[in-house]
Amino acid sequence: MGWYPVTLRLEGRRCVVIGGGAVAERKVEGVLEAGADVTVISPRLTPRLAELVAARRILHRARVYRAGDLEGSVLAFPATGATTVNAAVAREGQQRGVWVNAADDPAHCDFILPSILRRGDLTVAVTTGGTAPALARAVRQDLERHLGEDYAVLAEVMAEVRRELRANGRAPVAAAWRHALDVPLRRLVARGRRTEVRRRLLARLGAA
Repeated sequence: MGWYPVTLRLEGRRCVVIGGGAVAERKVEGVLEAGADVTVISPRLTPRLAELVAARRILHRARVYRAGDLEGSVLAFPATGATTVNAAVAREGQQRGVWVNAADDPAHCDFILPSILRRGDLTVAVTTGGTAPALARAVRQDLERHLGEDYAVLAEVMAEVRRELRANGRAPVAAAWRHALDVPLRRLVARGRRTEVRRRLLARLGAA
């Protein structure tokens, strides 16, 4: 089966996580970072999930999953380790048009989660289509060594430059951007010389 990679806008949209263990915690952290409204359904919670409930960052239903729990949601994450629960959630998801990701159970997944590297607005996703998650993690860890935190600054400066160019009626082609992102520019970023990076980008893109 082939998979089509996408990035979803989840801000203000309801996501349900079923389970309260370490796997569920990771799912919650991921969708919270995207601004989702999160409901966790589980009799028990990890200390971190309990903190999020106390801080009113997530809602908690202290019970097991039951039919109807996906109403009004866009994504569901069964993370109990129970295949019967995964199957029940997948069935409800199909009935309601809710995408389901069951942890370590590709047969009950409408989508899979890649291994993610974030550097500010720069996001790199690595996936093997669920066939070798350990390889995806290893590749992501290799990328972490090459893509340092300075790439977050570069992404931010590029966004500023792009907005300025568009405000002035300019839209450089992809080749121009690639040419501007040369090794000297990246060295300036690594040295923290943000103003010079911005000036150099504008000059290389014909807007100085």
